Amino acid sequence: MNTSRRNFLKNSAVIAGSMTLSNELFAYKKVTPQIVGVQLYSVREDMKKDPIATLKQLKEMGYVYVEHANYVDRKFYGYSASEFKKVLQDNGLKMLSGHTVMGKQHWDETKKDFTDAWKKTVEDAAVVGQEYVISPYLDENSRKSFDQVKRYMDVFNKSGVLCKKSGMKFGYHNHQFEFSTKLNDVKLYDIIMKYTDPKLVVQQLDMGNMYEGGGRALSILKQYPGRFPLLHVKDEIRVDKGENPEKYESAVLGTGVVGVKEIVDLAKKIGGTTQFIIEQESYQNKTALESVKEDLRIIKNWGY
Repeated sequence: MNTSRRNFLKNSAVIAGSMTLSNELFAYKKVTPQIVGVQLYSVREDMKKDPIATLKQLKEMGYVYVEHANYVDRKFYGYSASEFKKVLQDNGLKMLSGHTVMGKQHWDETKKDFTDAWKKTVEDAAVVGQEYVISPYLDENSRKSFDQVKRYMDVFNKSGVLCKKSGMKFGYHNHQFEFSTKLNDVKLYDIIMKYTDPKLVVQQLDMGNMYEGGGRALSILKQYPGRFPLLHVKDEIRVDKGENPEKYESAVLGTGVVGVKEIVDLAKKIGGTTQFIIEQESYQNKTALESVKEDLRIIKNWGY
């Protein structure tokens, strides 16, 4: 065998081996799709009037994913879990996450266990097809002292265990008070982040809510990389509220002070973010549906 032929075979074997290794690595690598959805609180009045017609309009705009903010008496917008799952399917929609406040009434301190109300909440979330059960508030009675918050974060972790049994994850969604409140000179949000187990409790970062409380999403993403599989994509504009000039309300993406595009880009890069959920709560002379349609157009133009 001449040298050139031997070198050819040798190089071919190396290339083939590299391709095989690359294919094996690709096979084992989890490719998580990027999801853009809308929080239905954005169109809350429309959902009250006619949830099916509203969902249909959202689908026609180009939305595929929605996130609920209405679960009352074991019903989503008036429908049982199985009924609402069918409503979503009939309209070509999916609901991978939803907001239900986990309050003190959901934990029995005597039994050291969740009440039936929370167990059924988790059960219904699984039926409707959620992957995340998000609590969007921390009751004032659960955050009066550092030690109290620390203890309650253990309940958060336990909720993570409960959700995991149904193939889901438990998460928390911030507002502004987590950044404006300090206990033992430690910011409330930092207490939450320190005492929740990332394997059990995920964070849904709301870039808009935090702004009024002094929080800045870019800094939080850098401080806690990889902790935010879900992001609430929201812009804020300053409004005149008389004595309080630092008052904000949400607006169409890219029109406010938050710097939304830079945040979503960083979240995608270092935040571990795969779900980008648009939320707009105020509309500045537009309708809610017009606003979320414009929001979707803008984020798509950004490559999402």
